[in-house]
Amino acid sequence: MVTEKIYLDNAATTQVDERVLKEMEKAFLENYGNASSLHSMGQNAMEEMEKTREKIAGLLGAKPKEIYFTSGGTESNNLALKGTMDLKNGKLIVSKIEHPSVLRTAEYLKEKGKKVVFAEVDEKGIIKLDKLEKELKEETVLVSVMHANNEIGSIQPIKEISELCGGKTLFHSDMVQTTGKLKIDLNKSGVDFASVSAHKFNGPKGIGLFYAKEGSKITALIHGGGQEKKLRSGTENIPGIIGLGKALELAYENLEEKMKKQEKMRDKLIKELSLIKKSRLNGHEKKRLPNNVNFSFYGIEGESLITMLDFEGIEASTGSACSSKNLKISHVLEAIGLDHIWAHGSLRLSLGKNNSEKEIDYTIKVIPKIVEKLRKVSAVRVGD
Repeated sequence: MVTEKIYLDNAATTQVDERVLKEMEKAFLENYGNASSLHSMGQNAMEEMEKTREKIAGLLGAKPKEIYFTSGGTESNNLALKGTMDLKNGKLIVSKIEHPSVLRTAEYLKEKGKKVVFAEVDEKGIIKLDKLEKELKEETVLVSVMHANNEIGSIQPIKEISELCGGKTLFHSDMVQTTGKLKIDLNKSGVDFASVSAHKFNGPKGIGLFYAKEGSKITALIHGGGQEKKLRSGTENIPGIIGLGKALELAYENLEEKMKKQEKMRDKLIKELSLIKKSRLNGHEKKRLPNNVNFSFYGIEGESLITMLDFEGIEASTGSACSSKNLKISHVLEAIGLDHIWAHGSLRLSLGKNNSEKEIDYTIKVIPKIVEKLRKVSAVRVGD
């Protein structure tokens, strides 16, 4: 078994940057006051939080008052859907390939009597704009379409979707996978709501943000002391907030250069893995995240592939870490039309800032050998 680990599961979570940890340590050990307290330490904590809010707003093209701190993407997605649909009667539209935190919330709302439509995507995982436009002709309260898919990496036409909504229908986008990888300007994007999670770009777990465009109406999920302008009660996670701000700041330093490096490694993986017999790239060839590679290998089990890769020192996944322990096929791969034999043999490799060309070369060398081994013991005949 290889002792040196190659981590290629950065879409699931990333390593916290040491510089982020250092900033957080100060908040844990020195400026640890409750931001709601009136004494100087509490007010210092409040001041640090507001400075961070301003910094984040500047980086994301938003106003400070449009940024609300949450526990992460799942909470923000729940807030967008429940907090909006609680106010009005009408239809909710979500794409079929959303993160489980959106899909399960939509199903919950449907059970409560709300009208919910699950919009179709094409074989590349891109929303079908013509069908979405038809659905929007009926009274629709909210559309929720993720900026880029967490499994197959396809990037959605956010601007076009916002134009279809036309200011009459609210538009939410889960931007968990794109923040820190693509340059985002929230106010220019056309979205009314957005979700972000720090641990996807080398920040801490358990902290994220919810963007609500000025003037948008939404109700709270969590009630209590009225923090975050009464939209999200609970003692503010000052170390996490500071960590989120620092991680985002670092992510945007030389962003284009870092993403070009990842794109180069991504494209090398795609080129070499495409040479494996009966393999296919899932997601759009060009409109995809710079760090995402998702392949299916006909006739093998993805879980066995992951286990054998782990034995060889490569840590990857078959899809979303939030649902990968479920042996059903990925809802994303099902939505793009893959049959079960292809879908069961899926592999997601997601790059991060610490990955090297040497690691990619090793991965390219190992995967074909494992695929061949698994096919020899597979009940499915691959053929020529």
